Amino acid sequence: LNAAPGRAPRQRVRFLPAPAPASGGGGAVELVAARVPVLADHPLVRGPRFRKLKIGAGHRLDVKASGVFVLGIGHGNKLLTELYNCHLTKVYTVRGLFGKATDDFSDTGNLVEKTTFDHITREKLERILAVIQGTNQKALLMYSNIDMKTQEAYELAVKGLIRPMGKSPPIITAVRCLQFALPEFQLEVHCLHETQQYLRKMVHEIGLELKSSAVCTQVRRIRDGVFSVDDALPRTQWNLQSIQEAIWNCQFKVETELEKTL
Repeated sequence: LNAAPGRAPRQRVRFLPAPAPASGGGGAVELVAARVPVLADHPLVRGPRFRKLKIGAGHRLDVKASGVFVLGIGHGNKLLTELYNCHLTKVYTVRGLFGKATDDFSDTGNLVEKTTFDHITREKLERILAVIQGTNQKALLMYSNIDMKTQEAYELAVKGLIRPMGKSPPIITAVRCLQFALPEFQLEVHCLHETQQYLRKMVHEIGLELKSSAVCTQVRRIRDGVFSVDDALPRTQWNLQSIQEAIWNCQFKVETELEKTL
């Protein structure tokens, strides 16, 4: 930011001495109004324009997860808080591997046991996912504190705005199988108030329900509220111009979501 072209210095009106035109070279002077730059704005006087920059982190990712990670810069820190209050859904792709279990539910943990998995089919997996989704839908309605027999509940359901407006346990609003090729599988999970470790534990429990075991090999967040992978900047684009463009491109989406929800 400090290396970028700075704004023009402020101008101030000063009365400066100048030769009087009627003096005929006699040395008479008069005061003439002129606009001059304010020296207090000069970089050599005021120093760097930015000495510190407040940056806030959104929903965090642990060291074994990847994907969309939202930051707030300056005024964006306030917007981050307001987006938190919207309780927006986050979307993950989760990869799993049948046949073994570890102490931390990930493929890098200490091996606890190995099991068979030949009996598992995609139909059996999708049946378990349907049970998980149904159970969590009941929890979602319970923590949303809305009377489902009212007109308000109907209007919120049409807009897709039924969500817990306070603290709640992790809630999975939707889950489906994207890929299935034994022993590997991939899920798409829509959730609220989750942690990445909770998703790894879910993979472990799916393995148990299928009379086997499973570990999580990848957790990747592909959407965080209004922000998707398409809005994210890879490491090669961490520069001022790309960050400015990303802020401008997402500004309308953030304002629209805040207006709709809050």
